[in-house]
Amino acid sequence: MASSSSAGRQATRIPGPVETSIQQKIIEAFQPILLRVYNDSSKHSHHAAMRAQGGGSGETHFAIHLVSPSFKGKTSIARHRMVNALLKDEFDNKGLHALSLSLKTPEEWEKEGGGEMRSE
Repeated sequence: MASSSSAGRQATRIPGPVETSIQQKIIEAFQPILLRVYNDSSKHSHHAAMRAQGGGSGETHFAIHLVSPSFKGKTSIARHRMVNALLKDEFDNKGLHALSLSLKTPEEWEKEGGGEMRSE
């Protein structure tokens, strides 16, 4: 009876330099309870701006779901500005084009059930 040692294995995705930078900066700045960074660039490579860059770097569009005590008392727009300011270098110099942000306090996250914040 032959068995395959690779049965049930999935390929490991290695984050690129922009994604790695985003993760490191967010961890250092916000000390998250939960952090999920999704590279959605492949969904946007057909956009005119991305075609002009030859499809972009493959690291142009991200969705970030972040739960952090740093957001307590901050409005939604203030939270977005905090993240955008933190990632200014990625926008200006590393090809980051767009972010989709879901930013919550631990209390908001718990009130919503404390589960994953993205369904696909």
